[in-house]
Amino acid sequence: MNNISHLVKTEDLNHHSTLFAGKAAEWFVEATYIEANLAYKNPENLVCLKIHGLKFTNPVKNGSIINIKTSLAYTGKTSIMVYGKIYNALRPEEVMVEGFVTFISVDSDGNKQPHNITFTPKTE
Repeated sequence: MNNISHLVKTEDLNHHSTLFAGKAAEWFVEATYIEANLAYKNPENLVCLKIHGLKFTNPVKNGSIINIKTSLAYTGKTSIMVYGKIYNALRPEEVMVEGFVTFISVDSDGNKQPHNITFTPKTE
């Protein structure tokens, strides 16, 4: 489990003066990549396959301090799925964004390769 913090600044905002979804997605993928890499330990062999179920439930305003909490959710033979949620650092019960990112282990030619991670989920 990993936890990363960000301060939301003016340059991170959209035309509604809330956190731009593209910036949130960038931070989200970065945080989930770090989580996947802590399990895999081979950054040169890990690529993002898919962002899925990324749901924005509450707006994030300028000056907010957010935390991105990540945890391994599933591993296949070549895939690593990470769950993440972005929440208000001052009010942890206030989840703003959550979803999953799947990464694939590849060789130097970009072909899928087994990652050999053994992972047992704690819950469904």
